[in-house]
Amino acid sequence: MKRIVILGSTGSIGTQAIDILGRYPEYEFIAFSANENIDLLEKQALKYHPLKIGVVDQEKADILRNRLPDNIQVISGRSALVELATMPEADIVLISVVGISGLEATLAAVKAGKDIALANKETLVAGGNLVMDAARLSGSRILPVDSEHSAIFQCLQGSKNKNEIRKILLTASGGPFRGFNMEMLSKVTVADALKHPRWDMGKKVTIDSATLMNKGLEVIEAQWLFGLDLNQIEVIVHPQSIVHSMVQFIDGSILAQMAATDMRLPILYAFSFPERCQAELPTVDFSILGNLTFEAPDTDLFPCLQLAYEAARIGGTMPAVLNAANEIAVQKFLEETISFVEIPKAVEKAMEHHSAVADPTLEDILQADIETRNRLKKG
Repeated sequence: MKRIVILGSTGSIGTQAIDILGRYPEYEFIAFSANENIDLLEKQALKYHPLKIGVVDQEKADILRNRLPDNIQVISGRSALVELATMPEADIVLISVVGISGLEATLAAVKAGKDIALANKETLVAGGNLVMDAARLSGSRILPVDSEHSAIFQCLQGSKNKNEIRKILLTASGGPFRGFNMEMLSKVTVADALKHPRWDMGKKVTIDSATLMNKGLEVIEAQWLFGLDLNQIEVIVHPQSIVHSMVQFIDGSILAQMAATDMRLPILYAFSFPERCQAELPTVDFSILGNLTFEAPDTDLFPCLQLAYEAARIGGTMPAVLNAANEIAVQKFLEETISFVEIPKAVEKAMEHHSAVADPTLEDILQADIETRNRLKKG
């Protein structure tokens, strides 16, 4: 029996995790959290009877507390995430909250020796050094849930020496605007950007996919997860999204992980690792699949990818600034106060304004995050 805490249980990853893991008797849900979606959280609590529920919004927590039986404890505030992530009963914690809010909870869970199923890119983007150092000390395992990082993780199971890796190839769908020119891109709407050609994701991640920032964040995340240099991480556009990523070894051979576009598969693998579970999930039918194509990303049209590489090269607090600026810029785009092409401009400006702190503490990272957000909100 694995006892599971899900931070972000009402989001896209959280609901899919509950769907797939709830089919297996060896998994027990002991805690859920959400930002404010208490209606769905209530349904999850009444079905699975966890020990605790966390709601970031305090008023919503008070409402939910009156709806649930007394044997389900409801806690509130941002500290609730840390409390749930460090529950003594927990074996593994799924971090599927959006943004940097997952960093403190992840770090606390790692220090407590919990295994982490990580679906929050921003945690390693902003604080990869802190999290990975803490994991080495505590023995906590960081198990990737992103389809691309899960693919790399799976490809590496036959290799015990990272010196055997020449490079990894992170695949990207190219988003809804692949093949556009700048004039076309300057006219896209929020509705256009939310129409991802392959994946059903939350709004923020979908916009990040359209700008290629999602892939940039994944580059930084991969650097920490697999202990690689930036020059060993290559992004390649693969519109069919069947090859989820590849690893090239020093002898020239390449291993690729392939599967249907269904996030439940990498979620299940993270929780069942090092074993695999029998699953009734969609599979690839190669007889009708057709062609698999690959091309280089257009970084002139989608500069967010290069900005992420640059932030990673600078290091320190710069990736946290990249992430914070992007979150605010994406929110402004969703609110229709800036255009799509202004997203990378806002991120670049924030990076230019920041003097990176090398080898930052958690406080340094959070301070850089807050200052960047405040600056962009005012601008």
